Amino acid sequence: MAISEIESETPLLEDTVVGVVDYRGFPAKRSTSGGWRSASFIIGVELAERIAYYGIGFNLISYLTGPLGQSLAVAAKNVNTFNGIGCLLPLLGAFVADSFLGRYRTIVFASLLYILGLGLLTLSAMLPSLSPSYSQNNDNSPTQFQVVLFFFSLYLVAIGQSGHKPCTQAFGADQFDGQHPVECKAKSSFFNCYIQDNLNWGLGFGIPCIVMAAALLLFLLGTKTYRYSIYTNVESPFGRIGKVFVTATRNWRTGPPLKAAEEANGGTLPDHHGSHQFEFLSKADGSKEDGKACSFSDIEEAKAVLRLLPIWITSLLFSILPAQLSTFFTKQGTSMDRSTGLGFDIPAASLQSLQTITIVIFIAIYDRIIVPIARQLTGKPSGISMLQRIGTGMFLYIISMVVAALVEVKRLKEAVEHGLVDTPNVTIPMRVWWLVPQYVLSGVGDALAMVGFQEFFYDQVPNELRSVGIALYLSIFGLGSFLSSFLISAIEKVTGGDGQDGWFCDNLNKAHIDYFYWLLAGLGLSGLAGYVYFSKSYIYNKKVVV
Repeated sequence: MAISEIESETPLLEDTVVGVVDYRGFPAKRSTSGGWRSASFIIGVELAERIAYYGIGFNLISYLTGPLGQSLAVAAKNVNTFNGIGCLLPLLGAFVADSFLGRYRTIVFASLLYILGLGLLTLSAMLPSLSPSYSQNNDNSPTQFQVVLFFFSLYLVAIGQSGHKPCTQAFGADQFDGQHPVECKAKSSFFNCYIQDNLNWGLGFGIPCIVMAAALLLFLLGTKTYRYSIYTNVESPFGRIGKVFVTATRNWRTGPPLKAAEEANGGTLPDHHGSHQFEFLSKADGSKEDGKACSFSDIEEAKAVLRLLPIWITSLLFSILPAQLSTFFTKQGTSMDRSTGLGFDIPAASLQSLQTITIVIFIAIYDRIIVPIARQLTGKPSGISMLQRIGTGMFLYIISMVVAALVEVKRLKEAVEHGLVDTPNVTIPMRVWWLVPQYVLSGVGDALAMVGFQEFFYDQVPNELRSVGIALYLSIFGLGSFLSSFLISAIEKVTGGDGQDGWFCDNLNKAHIDYFYWLLAGLGLSGLAGYVYFSKSYIYNKKVVV
């Protein structure tokens, strides 16, 4: 080949992104695919999906205790169960995406299920006005069919989210090349970016349905610009990692073999810092005569997954805290003075938008101001490590529980002073703005902890399991919702027996959710202590610059 021909081909080689293809299956070009252009479509889709999901979640406690007539404790448990299942099912969705369908197709199929669930949810909210039996009874109680349809639709939304949530975040991050100096920094910024009281409930559920339909169309518009991951191994990543554990167990009596350092060069993890951790897994690297030995890179992938386990476990106690935003935080607001002086009251559920606004503002401040300052102080490109960011967010969430408890103590005191203890439907003369600090603190905690969790679990799992990495992060908060539901049930049984007014009495003025907040703060602090202990000994994969 002539020198001129080689030179003419060099720019094309430099423009090609390794390990990904375009929508036609050809090697993806950096100039025409991926980057912020493609990520913008995915961010728009993720934003629309969050609007749809939180449009339901923020108002669910009010709908259950209102039109469906459930008690506060039962409604809180139902909300936590929905949130828990919604955060655990992504493990299944991620498995399907990473092993069979791929992230793009999984997002499309999940979006269709999501839209169907939201449509049926809207129908269930409109049924009372259409049902003859409902109109004749005039007792404002829902029909059995309406209740069944409502919960069926609700969990169909959870199934749709199971494929949507882990794949959109992972697919969005896939649009940036982690080995490219400019796109690597952009990937970190990508993770940082990431009305019912006075309106008809059918309209309130219908708007999220319309938003999700628009989100699917937006996602499809970006099809030709996306970068699609290709898998170099025929065997499923789950199969390879599972084989490591099975083979190591079979060879547990043998000593770990010596391996040449050169064999690590072709592995998924470029520099195996943790190769001396979990030495028992090295026994999977035995003689290849029986064909059952595992490669060095497969063993290191298994170790990388296992290293995540202590972080995942110690985060569970903390994960109970965020579950309160969509339950007791909202119920606090319903009993307080929400008037604006303009002829309307602030919907209690809309107070949660304070947290969202805080997240948006703080992420901009964090990315543009805090990170550059921290970068100069620590010498690290990201300013602080991902685990330090998560730990700081956990601490702020604990502070928000302390503040929430103090505000609730004052609210109960106001109810006693004004003789409103036995009249729960009367507004307590205490402005709803007292709740702002706890929402703001939880918002800052979210911006640090949640975004940190997303980036951490995405980057620290093997390349082919990144959807599963996002699902692992979500599963923490799924189990947190179930733990919250378990706590509520146990506390209700202990404190509300024999006709006594328990901590979660339907009359909020006789309840003691302040005690519950203090308990959560203590549990969160215990979890944080364990998290800090294991974080100090965690070894990052070198592919991540911390």
